[in-house]
Amino acid sequence: MGKTYERIDGRLRTFIEEQPVFFTATAPLSADGTVNLSPKGLKGSFAVLDDLTVAYLDFAGSNAETVAHLRENGRITLMWCAFQGPPKHRARARARGARVP
Repeated sequence: MGKTYERIDGRLRTFIEEQPVFFTATAPLSADGTVNLSPKGLKGSFAVLDDLTVAYLDFAGSNAETVAHLRENGRITLMWCAFQGPPKHRARARARGARVP
């Protein structure tokens, strides 16, 4: 069973910031809509702003689907996986997101 964090503490922040790749997932409210899952990870494009806020720059593709989902319902999940070190080390954030122009 995973551990739930209310905030991004020092150890979790270190883990997140060390990962070269992370994933974003969004989905519409409609049952017949599709989930949009994308890998991200251009160096310098992700930041932990404070213990409750993260931000990333989205460079690849049109991003229209992610933005449409965020405008509709604001739901986004981010996930980081360790590709080196202990197996099964990962973090997932279920959050509210918004496009910032």
